[in-house]
Amino acid sequence: MDLDLLTYRSAITSHAQGLGLFGNVLDHEPVSAPGNGLSFAVWVKNIRPIPARSGLASVSVRLEVTGRVYMPADTEPLGDVDLEVTGAVNGLFNAYCGDFQLGGSVAEVDLLGQYGATISADLGYTRFNSTTYRVASVVVPLIINDLWTEAP
Repeated sequence: MDLDLLTYRSAITSHAQGLGLFGNVLDHEPVSAPGNGLSFAVWVKNIRPIPARSGLASVSVRLEVTGRVYMPADTEPLGDVDLEVTGAVNGLFNAYCGDFQLGGSVAEVDLLGQYGATISADLGYTRFNSTTYRVASVVVPLIINDLWTEAP
């Protein structure tokens, strides 16, 4: 079986679009300013085999996808920027908890970290040109059963 990144990424971006919070949803890490209001982008962070879930015939995999929420930090009122960004993270987490198999495309979103770190969000800042963005970097850990076949 092949790693079907298009399907997994589409499921993650669909949830983001379905929330109705984001003016822009990207299927890649932006190389320029993502715009005003809330934006969301996704890209692959890492891919690792899961020894405890694999066997002699196949290898199961943990695919970590980074999703990042962006909002210009100078959006008025300034006190609402964190409310908007953390509200978006809450909406995303709620969506992934409510569809933790991403429509059946994965075995599970590893919400509680059975095979590594939990789903998580770290907040900070990043800059594009002269604009500073408040960001929340979300790690969405996906578990994919029997992805690769082992053969002697």
